[in-house]
Amino acid sequence: MHALPDGEAELSLVVRLPWEDVARLGQEAGRLAAQMQRPVTLDEAVSHRLRSTRPSASHARPAAEQPAAVTSGAGVTSLPRISGTA
Repeated sequence: MHALPDGEAELSLVVRLPWEDVARLGQEAGRLAAQMQRPVTLDEAVSHRLRSTRPSASHARPAAEQPAAVTSGAGVTSLPRISGTA
């Protein structure tokens, strides 16, 4: 993990995905590229998708203060299905 100049942090990790999920990410990148009128990488599409669906600062609250929907994992239902191991 390292800090970025804009005040955010970047974390690198390896995730194993089935080809169906990679194809969905490619479709997401295509939609985003059409919106932005420029080429978009899969990394950028994933980052955009995560940024557009995350709840506002709920990650910073202690678990006891989080709403039940966040702690149960219901907050990620709009993300692509990922099967297999990570």
